Amino acid sequence: MAFTAKDVQLLREKTGVGMMDCKKALTEADGDMDKAIDILREKGLAAATKKAGRIAAEGAVYAYYDEDEKVGVIVEVNSETDFVAKNSEFQNLCADVAKTIAVENPADVEALLTKTMAGSDRTVQDNINDKILSIGENMKVRRFERVPGVVSTYIHMGGSVGVMIAFDTDEATAAKAEFLEMGKNVAMQIAAMSPQYLSDKDISDEVLAKEKDILLVQIKEDPKMASKPEKVIEGIIAGRIGKFFEEVCLLKQPYVKDDSIKVEQYIESVAKELGASIQATAFFRFAKGEGLEKREDNFADEIAKMVQ
Repeated sequence: MAFTAKDVQLLREKTGVGMMDCKKALTEADGDMDKAIDILREKGLAAATKKAGRIAAEGAVYAYYDEDEKVGVIVEVNSETDFVAKNSEFQNLCADVAKTIAVENPADVEALLTKTMAGSDRTVQDNINDKILSIGENMKVRRFERVPGVVSTYIHMGGSVGVMIAFDTDEATAAKAEFLEMGKNVAMQIAAMSPQYLSDKDISDEVLAKEKDILLVQIKEDPKMASKPEKVIEGIIAGRIGKFFEEVCLLKQPYVKDDSIKVEQYIESVAKELGASIQATAFFRFAKGEGLEKREDNFADEIAKMVQ
C-alpha cells in the first residue's frame, strides 16, 4: 500500500515522533497507518528499555489543583537534561501526569504508571515511553503527593522547586483574594527557607533529644560556658532550642516579608482580617533532582565520540 508525504505528516502529528522514523514505520507497515503506530509504540518501549539506565536527574516539579474534585497534586518528573525539561511536550506530559494523579488517586508511583493517562486511552507508562522515543531522553516519574481539600501551590524558576501547602478552612474563605495571596506567600516562604517541619509539635522526642545533646557538647567544649551553673546551661540550651525551632519549623520561622512576626502570626492575621479560621496542616517541598546523582558530561569526550 503506497503512502504520501501527508501520511507521514499525519503519523507524526498522531505520535510526536520524528519524520524519518514515521516514514520508516509506514514503509515497514506497507502504508497501514494503524500498524505504523503500533510499530512506533513498540520502538518506544524498546527505546525506554535502552535508555532506562541513563541518569535522569533534571526535569521539573509541577503543581496542579483540580477545581472540581478539590484535590491538589505536586509531582516531580525527571529527564536527562534541563533543555528537554523546558520543552512544551515535556511540560504537557507533566500536566497530564498530575491530572491523572488527581483523578485516579494511585497509591504510589508504581501504581500510577499502570493507570490510564488523563486525556488518553493508554497507560501513563505507555505515554512516557512515547515521549522517550519522540524526545530521545530517559524520563521518569520520581515522586508525588496528592492532598484533598484546600491547598496553595508555588513553582519556582520553571520547576526547579515546587511547594504545596494544605490548609484547614472553608471554601468561601479559600476563594478570597486575601487568602490566595497569603497561601502563595507562605508557599514562597517554604521554597525559600526550606523548613523541615510544620511546627515544633512535629519534631520527634528522639530528634529533639539529639539536638539537645549536640548543644550540650558544644557548651562543654566552650571554655567560657563550661564552668557555668547547671541551671544557666539549661537556660542556654532552651534558648538555642528556640532558635532551632525558628530554623526548621515553618510556623516558627520569621516571616520573610516582615521578620518582626512569625509565619503562624501572619496566617493568624489574615484569618482575623477575614473573620475565619485558617490552619496550615501540612506542606510538601520538592527540589528537582535533590538526592539524585547528576550526569557529568565531558565535552571533549562527547566531541571525540561524535567524530568516531
